[in-house]
Amino acid sequence: MGELTDKAKAVANKAAGATKEAIGKATDNERLEAEGKAQQTKGTAQDVSGSVKGAFGDKV
Repeated sequence: MGELTDKAKAVANKAAGATKEAIGKATDNERLEAEGKAQQTKGTAQDVSGSVKGAFGDKV
């Protein structure tokens, strides 16, 4: 995957995670809230991965 692919997936995961977390909080569903936080963390990791690939020309 290239830089743009990683960054696009990161945005999607962060948005979906934030939505899950908010719904989890609103419905007092701890499992859904935790899933949302985990998905946001995954998005952050993908964003970092995309940045690293961008810095090294997608060779990583």
